Amino acid sequence: MYGFCGSTNAHCGAGCQSGDCLNAPVVAAPGASPAPAAPEGGAFNIVGSSGVPAMHAALMPNGRVMFLDKLENYTQLKLPNGYYAMSSEYDPETNAVATPLAYKTNAFCSGGTFLADGRVVSLGGNAPLDWLDPNIGDGFDAIRYLERSSTDASLTGKDWSEPGNKLASARWYATAQTMGDGTIFVASGSLNGLDPTVKTNNNPTYEILSPAAVSQGKNIDMEILEKNQPYYMYPFVHLLNDGNLFVFVSKSSQVFNVGTNTIVKELPELAGDYRTYPNTGGSVLLPLSSANNWNPDIIICGGGAYQDITSPTEPSCGRIQPLSANPTWELDAMPEGRGMVEGTLLPDGTVVWLNGGNLGAQGFGLAKNPTLEALLYDPTKAKGQRFSTLATSTIPRLYHSVSLLLLDGTLMVAGSNPVEMPKLKPDAADPYVTEFRVENYVPPYLSGDNAKKRPTNVKLASGSFKADGTTLDVTFDCPAGAKAVTVTLYHGGFVTHSVHMGHRMLHLDNTGFVAGATQQKLTVTRPPNNNVAPPGPYVVYILVDGIPAMGQFVTV
Repeated sequence: MYGFCGSTNAHCGAGCQSGDCLNAPVVAAPGASPAPAAPEGGAFNIVGSSGVPAMHAALMPNGRVMFLDKLENYTQLKLPNGYYAMSSEYDPETNAVATPLAYKTNAFCSGGTFLADGRVVSLGGNAPLDWLDPNIGDGFDAIRYLERSSTDASLTGKDWSEPGNKLASARWYATAQTMGDGTIFVASGSLNGLDPTVKTNNNPTYEILSPAAVSQGKNIDMEILEKNQPYYMYPFVHLLNDGNLFVFVSKSSQVFNVGTNTIVKELPELAGDYRTYPNTGGSVLLPLSSANNWNPDIIICGGGAYQDITSPTEPSCGRIQPLSANPTWELDAMPEGRGMVEGTLLPDGTVVWLNGGNLGAQGFGLAKNPTLEALLYDPTKAKGQRFSTLATSTIPRLYHSVSLLLLDGTLMVAGSNPVEMPKLKPDAADPYVTEFRVENYVPPYLSGDNAKKRPTNVKLASGSFKADGTTLDVTFDCPAGAKAVTVTLYHGGFVTHSVHMGHRMLHLDNTGFVAGATQQKLTVTRPPNNNVAPPGPYVVYILVDGIPAMGQFVTV
């Protein structure tokens, strides 16, 4: 892994035993490209404390954020039994002290997704550490459930539930994606957390869980994972509008049919260095809409060369439409190389890229030169004009950091724990330590007086958003003189290690907006099917002239 050039697809190219890469790119990746400052950069504000290191996170249907960590020898919160909490529930509305949550199995580097009923599930993990907490068992094959509701406040603060359901095999660093029929695709992971250059330690398979997150009990070999070892963990996976999956590992990608266990289409290699763990960049499925028949457009940015603190990081990005007749990667570049960079969609359809470092890789103590400046990516602009620079944070966010969109249209940024056990004061050996501070990033659309121009009193005719193309009415108030409206349907997914599992956004068709009127009634068309919007909790944002109202949870 440390610069190893072995005989797998993940280590192909000039000078490698395996020779040239399959579907090798014919154009080299571009170098770093300066970006202009955005007209308004937004602002980072330190607002609270996560209570536990924020390794995993998700916005839950009650509007609060779940933080989930591995077993540690210290966190800021304790459980009633006297042991430290490894999970917490944070209220971004108050930024008060987080509520401690208990779990039964070690969730270290798990995957996750949401169920149709709004429960978040955490899948896989790592071994028990009895000397830290004898109440927490082996998490390698664990399935954990956390139930929250937008209408039932009694669920708030309740612990993780683990009734004993297990994965078909051990999985550490697995990716999950909810399918259109509600079943869950779970892929990859380590069997034991040991050296991934030794294939017997690896689990290059996938399995299917029921819509209730119960495993079917069968592991199925997956060629793209097998060929790309050791860069096979935490693959990027996106559900496409035809029901197939886009799967990306290392530099390789394909369109994959889960139902038939077949490769529908091999895609070209992405130029540049490795893009998945331990040199993870970020992958975003750009907003879907009827304007292009809900066809997917995917961007991947960042990455690195090998798992060491000396590794250079990748400044380039690749963008591809996997279902087009002749898919090719359109190459672009950030202002600097970034590993552990993550992209988070905003309700207006732009992407904020933040967190990560300019040198090194994922792993304990393996990165430095934190990249503190946020970047804005506008997919609607011409190539070469899509990136601009935003505000700069004061807090390094390296290994084990997260970002996610909140109901109010701001971003929560948390985490960074690049040490084996929490450490609070930096020193020569560990210049970057455990970070509990939570930041709120206010995007440009809410800067200055814009927050006073939000649409208000948003009312949906129904909280049910069945994906069948039917319509529902939405009423709201907006400032006089408003010119345009956008209706966005958003699912934040399960966030960890720069991977946003299930993350997706739809721009919905609507009619009825009257320019200039202060009271509005829209007729909004729901998504056409569950491949476009798989089951789960979503947020509806109404934007007037680019400024979002408070989001409203619905169930698809």
